[in-house]
Amino acid sequence: MQKKPQVIVAGAGPVGLLTALALAERDVSVIVLESEPALTIDLRAGTYHPPSLELMAPYGITEEMHKTAIKVPRWQIRDRRQGVIVEWDLGEIADLTPYPYRLHLEQHRLTPIILSKLKAFPHAEVRFSHKVVDASQTGDGVLVNAETPGGTEIFQADWVVGSDGGRSTVRRCVDVGFDGFTWDERFVVASTTYDYAPHGYTLNAYLADPEEWAALFKMPDDGPPGIWRVIFPVPTEEEEALTLSEEMVERRMQRFLPRKERYQIKYKSIYRVHQRVAKEFRVGRVLLAGDAAHLNNPMGAFGLNGGIHDSFNLTEKLAKVCRGEADPSLLDLYVRQRRTVNLEYVQEHSIRNLKRLNEKSEEKRNANFEELRRQASNRESRRQFMLVSSMIASVRRANAIA
Repeated sequence: MQKKPQVIVAGAGPVGLLTALALAERDVSVIVLESEPALTIDLRAGTYHPPSLELMAPYGITEEMHKTAIKVPRWQIRDRRQGVIVEWDLGEIADLTPYPYRLHLEQHRLTPIILSKLKAFPHAEVRFSHKVVDASQTGDGVLVNAETPGGTEIFQADWVVGSDGGRSTVRRCVDVGFDGFTWDERFVVASTTYDYAPHGYTLNAYLADPEEWAALFKMPDDGPPGIWRVIFPVPTEEEEALTLSEEMVERRMQRFLPRKERYQIKYKSIYRVHQRVAKEFRVGRVLLAGDAAHLNNPMGAFGLNGGIHDSFNLTEKLAKVCRGEADPSLLDLYVRQRRTVNLEYVQEHSIRNLKRLNEKSEEKRNANFEELRRQASNRESRRQFMLVSSMIASVRRANAIA
């Protein structure tokens, strides 16, 4: 039996590490158990909205991110045939946030920043190669079994936070359902050094097309000039080996923007996309956050940001409970606030965003574009759209729930 921390966090992704950092800063002892031998390289998430930057700023994380990240003050919704439908300028909401832009930085460049901050706290610890395999609740705590290089070890804590991803072991151990669905189409991501900016693309753009939509993000990579990630849908019947073949990747890239030369592809990957929300975010002394609690498609960059918002909402309350300043029932407010906005905002708007891109009906496509143009036609409706798309509205909604 290991020395008992107040909180065990399962998973050393951004949400798990932020949870540990925020708890440690509030004088709560915490241990993070991570199955992998080191921080992982994830080539998917990498867009941060203003509220996330505001939440991480007091810890010095946001400032550190800015040293290598790319600011994206403007982003587009386009159509393959009609060109730019609307271009949003987040500078218009500069009166509402000190960060009126999206910030692009790969997730695997964020986690080392958080970990370096966490190491400053003697009452916080991260154990790699510690795979959580079971969790059970006792009358006054939680027992966690982990497979380690030295064999199975048992950890005990007052509370456990499951931030161990979409296939969360912690969620399974407390037998919580994960309601929702999996999209039929998979996503393929190809990263190229080719520069799309001279072609009129903003550093983040979404291209609607009934046959093959696309999404575009510029990332810092190892430094200037950075890389451009392009996401495409993959038909259900297409075999993965074909999808990732050089010729098929090249064919998709050429359809997106034809050029005489071949594209230089640095990374390529394929993954399935889910829309799911856990039936419960709390079962007794076990709490869920991030992908363990909710999954969504990446159109709008709501997933990782939603997990970051979970983390700071939860730790503010959990620290008070751990210090004896609040009753455990305060944690039910975390559940009401974060589960509600995941259903009302994250799921609803991410689904709407993807359907807008892959809509096949010409009538509905044109109706979508007219609605967007109408929203962009005056200042108040533009600001309202950007409040939702930047997730400022979802944070406000969560905070308003009593």
